[in-house]
Amino acid sequence: MSITVLLDAGPLGMISNPRATAANRECYEWMEALVVSGAHVFVPEIADYEVRRELLRAGKTQGIARLDLIKNTIGYLPITTSIMLKAAELWAEARRIGMPTADPKALDCDVILTAQALEINGIVATENIGHLSRFVTAKHWRDIQG
Repeated sequence: MSITVLLDAGPLGMISNPRATAANRECYEWMEALVVSGAHVFVPEIADYEVRRELLRAGKTQGIARLDLIKNTIGYLPITTSIMLKAAELWAEARRIGMPTADPKALDCDVILTAQALEINGIVATENIGHLSRFVTAKHWRDIQG
């Protein structure tokens, strides 16, 4: 039985970073090992947005090219109407219980990512377990094995 993993912006940024630091290399090799093991690994559209906007702002064309290559190679999970409807429910629920995941005026990418993971019963690979794990299985990327 294979697992389904959605990359949060943190790991996605490390994987798409062309600078081969030890941490970036480790994260890339982790993702490759997951794919080789048969896991389904996806770039969620909301994580692509978070990483891409910063790459565009900073003019990092190599990072953008790498981001495009990764999402076209491993898989891309677009945002749909049903995902946004679920994200709105999650946003409202988090505020009702007094545990918001972002500023009230922020887009709140975490609830959108959570809704994407819930839709396909996936695990979120992240460095931000706290906000995400309230609603979905979220683990530090190093703790997910295929």
